Amino acid sequence: MIFEKELDYTEMMSALYEITRKHSCVRLSYLGNSILSRPIPLITIGDKGAKGAVLYVATHHATESLCTSVMLEFINEYACAIEENKRVSQLNSRLLYETRKFYIIPMLNPDGVEYRRHGIDTQNPLYERIMKITNGDFSAWNANARGVDLNHNYDAYFYEYKTIEKIKEITQGPSKYSGESPESEPEVKALCSFIRYRSDEIKGVISLHSQGEEFYYTSRGMCPKKSEFVARFVARMTGYIPAIPNDTAEYGGLTDWLIKEMDIPAFTLECGRGKNPLPVSQIPSIYLHLHDILFSFPILL
Repeated sequence: MIFEKELDYTEMMSALYEITRKHSCVRLSYLGNSILSRPIPLITIGDKGAKGAVLYVATHHATESLCTSVMLEFINEYACAIEENKRVSQLNSRLLYETRKFYIIPMLNPDGVEYRRHGIDTQNPLYERIMKITNGDFSAWNANARGVDLNHNYDAYFYEYKTIEKIKEITQGPSKYSGESPESEPEVKALCSFIRYRSDEIKGVISLHSQGEEFYYTSRGMCPKKSEFVARFVARMTGYIPAIPNDTAEYGGLTDWLIKEMDIPAFTLECGRGKNPLPVSQIPSIYLHLHDILFSFPILL
């Protein structure tokens, strides 16, 4: 594996520049900017005439940035296969490229990743506020630059969750705080705007998280057409167990919003085992588990 390490934002961008330099089939654009003005990369792989598309999103949470490495490994392997006309996961890579499109966001939360990896700079306009919250310890930081958990910021049972926040005394900080309103965070707003704009094209979404080796594809018993069918393949190909989200995980997530508001089949894959952040030694096994479904997902929809 090429990306058998945890990447910060600069390392990720350098890798993406190198991949796009080598492989013309990989196109780099930007979803939008984070709170601290870091451009959020959006990778597109697929012929312009391809009919259907899928979307892969990694690293909502800063302690789960191994998922970024998994996405870069996928991008690189697919690009090499296309240009060498090799099969991947028993699929014709050229035919896949011509008929299906992949949109990939390797790191939705760049500011959070930078906090956890490198701490906060004294020039950061949020420095005093964040230092009061963390006392300089970012080891468990999941949120974005201002302490909002991006995977609770979607408009899915958001206001019900605000009541739970009060009961559990969840406030702005490392994780679980949902923000002032749905899509209040620029990272989430940019992603939702992209999905709305491409809603006729996007047939399914995979959101990579860690850990547990399980996956979610329903929201309060609801799931779009084809979700049950695809879920059987997700379980078979990954070895992950289908699960039902509970407690705080029931509210404000990307998968919940996609199911409830957009009626798009969506799957949250909880990769690896242990306690976040997982050791980099798990990256190869995580990629091995996900390999077949990442390539096969668009043809199942």
